[in-house]
Amino acid sequence: MNHFEYGPEGLACEDVPLARIAAQVGTPVYVYSRATLERHFTVFRDALELAGVADPLIAYAVKANSNVAVLKVLGDLGAGADTVSEGEVRRALAAGIPADRIVFSGVGKTRREIAFALQVGVAEINVESEPEMTLVADVAAGLGVRAKIAFRVNPDVAAGGHAKIATGKAENKFGVSFAEAARLYANASNNAALEPVGVACHIGSQITDLAPMREAFTKMRGLVEQLLAEGLSVERLDLGGGLGVPYFNMPEPPSPAAFAAMVGEVTAGLPVRLAFEPGRVIAANAGVLVSEVIHVNERPEGRKFLVIDAAMNDLLRPAMYDAFHDIRPVAPRPKAERADEATPYDVVGPICETGDTFARDRLLPPLAAGDLVTFMSAGAYGAAMASEYNTRPLVPEVLVDGDRFAVIRARPSYEEILARDLIPDWI
Repeated sequence: MNHFEYGPEGLACEDVPLARIAAQVGTPVYVYSRATLERHFTVFRDALELAGVADPLIAYAVKANSNVAVLKVLGDLGAGADTVSEGEVRRALAAGIPADRIVFSGVGKTRREIAFALQVGVAEINVESEPEMTLVADVAAGLGVRAKIAFRVNPDVAAGGHAKIATGKAENKFGVSFAEAARLYANASNNAALEPVGVACHIGSQITDLAPMREAFTKMRGLVEQLLAEGLSVERLDLGGGLGVPYFNMPEPPSPAAFAAMVGEVTAGLPVRLAFEPGRVIAANAGVLVSEVIHVNERPEGRKFLVIDAAMNDLLRPAMYDAFHDIRPVAPRPKAERADEATPYDVVGPICETGDTFARDRLLPPLAAGDLVTFMSAGAYGAAMASEYNTRPLVPEVLVDGDRFAVIRARPSYEEILARDLIPDWI
């Protein structure tokens, strides 16, 4: 469920018409619904509680949508943060999320990033290789602290909505191999600079089948039981994220309730605290991208290009992942919803790349210059992946709360963009 519905003034986010936001902020613009963010988090949390999962750490995946205001909304509900860089750790802290609810993951943490994470006291550093374990120990020893770590384990299970977001197979770069996990955990337990507190896994994103998750989680349970049997301390089992969301062209994914029930079955009786890293399932359907039609370019052979002011630098997913986003007109068009009035468009942006194409032969109501269109399910991996390619100002973000809204990231001016570039005095 989300809070984007048609009203008298067209498509609205909660009680604010998107046309009103576009008029005041300009386009393209991301718009997020606070009510939807809160609902998605509480549904996920409550499902785990009903399934008997006691006191889980729900560490929202910051990479999905890293705006500090979004993190603040979720943090106030009790969310932690799953982070993959010093910058993301700083964003979580700036949003008021306590360090002991922050997990630091990623395959290429630098010495500086590790030191920062240790100094602020994150809940755990998810170690993803033996060389990284050695580096964390060295940094911790230099700081005179004992680093709380968990080993991210690669369970060699295939899952994910696209090859580029599958992370749990042996050929993927993430995590230590399942075969070496127990040895590394034991070695870390004997290192005075390290305090291993658990194990973790994350097998992919946009997963619409519980079977691979059940397989991976069952393997992880077996690993925890093995470690405990060897007399090692295991406090946490981090099962990652990846639960899919109902994009409009994809099969309905498992519900949070079904996911939680499966987790409850697999982990029943395991004497550890569970952690989760949901991102897309919280943020995707809580946000949209609003864009204005520049013109319609109709070729003599009949192909129609709907040229809009949003581009691949604003929403990269279609170009990068062949991702589908439902596109809806902002204005109410009851007659145009009839099938015989739909028109096939190639929806494209203004960037000088053929890849700057959002959809081909997409059936849409008749549209003209000045009309507004909305990309649905754009709250995750939208603004977070945006850039200023072609020197296009970074897309702004807006948060709606009932009948009010606020800009939570402003569109930079060209003067601000150019001021970041410095010409050496020897040119």
